[in-house]
Amino acid sequence: DISYLLKFFLLLIDFYNLKTKTIFSMMNLLIFIIVPAVSFFIGVSGIIFNKKNAILILISVELMLLAINFVFLTSSIYLDDRIGQIFALLILTVAAAESSIGLGLLVVYYRMQGSVSIDSINLMRG
Repeated sequence: DISYLLKFFLLLIDFYNLKTKTIFSMMNLLIFIIVPAVSFFIGVSGIIFNKKNAILILISVELMLLAINFVFLTSSIYLDDRIGQIFALLILTVAAAESSIGLGLLVVYYRMQGSVSIDSINLMRG
């Protein structure tokens, strides 16, 4: 019957909300902010210190976007609001588009140059 299925799903949602509330009550919110901040700065340092490989730069940008997603999701759960989850979904779509376009450009660049080194990227015309 549909009503039993609906009640079951509502019970699962209530259990999930109870579980997330107990996790946040056991752990401090500061831990959920420090972890994405560290991963964001790892991504920034990957962009700053890497001058040769374009794939590592794309990975660093993805790491930064995922850290921002983590902050949005934890603040959404902590504040009991769905806006952070919507923003995280939008950021995931932007990250997917960015990675697909970036990897497509890298494939074309590799076919033309024979490497993915950024040293000779300024020689391209267009």
